[in-house]
Amino acid sequence: MGKISLPETASGYYEIRLESIGGLGANLCGKMLGELGMKYLDLNSTSFSSYGSEKTGTPVKGFIRYCKKDKEIRIHSPIIEPDLLVIFHQALLRDGSAWEGCHENTQVIISLEGGQEKFEGKIPVRVKKCYVVNAQKIAMETHSRINMVMLGAVAKVMGLTDLEDVNKICADTLGKKYPDALKGNLEGIRRGYEELRIVEANTTDMKMSEEGINEDRKSAKREWGYANAPIGGINPRYGSTVTADLSPSRQGYIPLFIKERCINCGLCDSTCPDMVFQFAKGEYKGREMMVNKGLDYYHCKGCLRCVDVCPVNALVQGLEAEHPDKEYFLPNQDLVRMPDDYIKTGPDGYITSESYLTEERMEGGEV
Repeated sequence: MGKISLPETASGYYEIRLESIGGLGANLCGKMLGELGMKYLDLNSTSFSSYGSEKTGTPVKGFIRYCKKDKEIRIHSPIIEPDLLVIFHQALLRDGSAWEGCHENTQVIISLEGGQEKFEGKIPVRVKKCYVVNAQKIAMETHSRINMVMLGAVAKVMGLTDLEDVNKICADTLGKKYPDALKGNLEGIRRGYEELRIVEANTTDMKMSEEGINEDRKSAKREWGYANAPIGGINPRYGSTVTADLSPSRQGYIPLFIKERCINCGLCDSTCPDMVFQFAKGEYKGREMMVNKGLDYYHCKGCLRCVDVCPVNALVQGLEAEHPDKEYFLPNQDLVRMPDDYIKTGPDGYITSESYLTEERMEGGEV
């Protein structure tokens, strides 16, 4: 116990912010970090998360505060200026809000594919150090999950001399509920710790206003706002609006539409959680009716419920990597206005991996 020496900060707290999307386990990772500080590091700690709809692909933030045992944690607000920023998916690098509040003493961990020694692209703020780890690859190879790999990486940056305490908190949290998965999770933590690498990163100064708002975002004029939005208002959070590209939450598989088999029964439309299927008036077997015109892959998160429910196999499971140009790709035709742009992100391949196909499934989720 007590192996960590907290750096001196103006607030007296060591603050960690997790930036993630639903489905990667950031909420559980934050809880484990909070319990780690209290149970095994002889620190006072607090942990909580912020998220909207509990849907794969939507934004998730985790907040963890540490302080020495003789100091009380008297604030419980979200962490604005993190000492450690942890980014669980490289798709989030395109979202400037993920970097807000970072400063010259912030350390950053990014789950990044590939083995580059230099982070390609620009970090919009000056940070102290930037680390990368290929969390997805490690999770696939160890039959663990991305959150366990990132937990090991955080332990390395925090300065734990070994992983004994992290392994203990993993066993406390997951060992009893999922004993068969414990070995793989511990291996994921170890490899996240050992394979974390510091990289050279290009940084730029983020222009901030006196109110602390990013000037670039402040000056960007949106065509829609509270005064001119369609009836129903707006939700400006990416991941839960029509401007969202949900492809980061697809994990290797997509539904493929075989139009000549379709009987236009509408079961796919009624079972789809994200209004992917585009029906319009047309003709089928000489009768005027609503006809399936195609799929809005911008809003498809790859759950494949439509494949399960289709009675004539007009929708079949396919590997997204084999279909870069998707047939019958039709953006939502009922939108009041087509978005000027979608957030462009690519799918990962976890569900196509051997680890996903061979691992045990418990209560509908991965273990």
